[in-house]
Formats: sequence, structure tokens, C-alpha cells
Amino acid sequence: MIAALYRTPVALLTLTAVMWAMNAIIGQLARGEITPYALVLGRWAMVAVVMWALFGHEVRAAWPALRARFGWLVLAAICGFTGFNTVFYVASTQTTGINVGIIQGAMPVFVLVGAFLAFGDRVGRGQLLGVAVTLVGVILVASGGSLERLLSLAFNRGDIIMLGACLLYAGYAVALRNRPNAPGRALFTFFAVVSAISAIPLAVWEAAQPGYPWPTAKGWALTAIVAIFPSCLAQLFFLRGVDLIGPGRAGVYINLVPVFAAILAILILGERFYAYHAAALVLVIGGIWLAQRQRG
Repeated sequence: MIAALYRTPVALLTLTAVMWAMNAIIGQLARGEITPYALVLGRWAMVAVVMWALFGHEVRAAWPALRARFGWLVLAAICGFTGFNTVFYVASTQTTGINVGIIQGAMPVFVLVGAFLAFGDRVGRGQLLGVAVTLVGVILVASGGSLERLLSLAFNRGDIIMLGACLLYAGYAVALRNRPNAPGRALFTFFAVVSAISAIPLAVWEAAQPGYPWPTAKGWALTAIVAIFPSCLAQLFFLRGVDLIGPGRAGVYINLVPVFAAILAILILGERFYAYHAAALVLVIGGIWLAQRQRG
């Protein structure tokens, strides 16, 4: 069964989207159970241990290529993993799982804009339309579907913070264009180790504060879940999916993340799904579809 799964890109990439959507739900369940800084440190420490045990030999074999870009790789890991996850979980304490999932779904558009700014990639009219449509969807979520809030620019703080997380990850994704010639598993393992180390200072500083709420047993259990599913398994499944059908076709499955996040938030968290959420989902996914379909 496992062998059959590893040969089926549709199943692998759909499961990847489900597991990445789980992250938005875990961010909500972690409230009061474990702080964002502790969650990030615990997550990447667990991932680093597992990935090094499985693929440490690949990191050692690829070390000459990794060492040549060491500073760049460390910065990429801090922005795309430690930084993104920290801001993501902070945002989750101030907004809903549905909102987090929908805004996270706009990341491909941020990557498109980042590629234009960093490398001058040509952006066609269809892609510009896709960017505009997606941003309308994000604004709709951040304003809570309220025209009054929109006109007064009174957006949800957590949604704005989540946009910052998207920008961090988009910067990391754009920077991957200049990645060293190393296997994907070796690169991810290296990133996991750097992310765990770079998460230590903030977690230690936070723990030293008076009245620090130490993680509960449930908090550590949620950390283990996020380390196993959205981190290790999702990354390995996505890498395998890319191997089977290529990065372009595999990337399309990321569009499913906000859909699954909304479904899980309703089923697990009992969050209410409003009409503006539906409209925003259509706009975000439709905008990404336009941006990917029109290449000039």
C-alpha cells in the first residue's frame, strides 16, 4: 500500500495539501497550551532529529555545495522556516483558522510578485489579473466582509500579521531559484537543523520572562503532530510529487490548502463559515488559477 502511494502523485500531493492545512488548525488548538516560540522550537527540533537520522548522510555528501552557499542558506532557513512559522503561530493567536488558511493560500501570488521584483520575470496581463483577484479575496477576509471596516481600513490584526508570514515565505521561495546543486532531502534536512538552532534564542528569552506559561502535555502532543505531518511527511510527499510530475504541476496542488483549511476549521474547531469566506476562497483560488494559466 505504501509503495503504491509513493507511485501516485495525485494522492501524495492531495495529502500534502491536507497536512499543510492542518497547520492552521494546530495553530488554533495550541492557544493556551504552548506559546508560538516554544512550538516553533519544538517543531523544528523534532524534525531536525528525524530528518538527520534519515538523510544526514545526504547532507554530508552534499556538504561542499552547501558550504559554498552557507550564509545564504542560513538566512533562507531563518526567513522561510523559523521566521515564517513564528509569525504564522503568532497570527493564529489573533485570528481564525479559516482566515489563516485562506490568506496562506495567497502565497503563490506573493511568490509571483517577488520573482518579478527580484529577477524581473515577465508578468503578463493574465497574471496581473490573477494577482488583483487574489488580493481582493485576501482583503475581503481581512475586512471580515464589512464595507465599513474596509473603508475605515480597520483590518483584523491577526490577518495582517499572517500577511507578514506570507511575505517571509514568499521571499524564501523566490530565493530558492539560486539554490545550490544539492538533493532536495539534503537541503530540507539542513534547513531543519538551522531552523531548530535559530529558534533557540527567542524561546529561551521568552521562557525567562516572569509568568511564562510552560507548555502543557497537550501542547507537546500538538508539537509532535505538526512535526510529523505538516513538516516531515508533507515535505517528503511534496518532494516525491515533484519528482513524479514536475514542480509546475505539483505546485498547483497548493491551491487546495485554503479549501482543506476551511473544511478542517469547520469540522474540528467548529468555526462558522460565512458568505464572505466562500467569496474569498473563490477569489483566491480563481486568482491563482489565472496567474498560473496565463503566462504572458
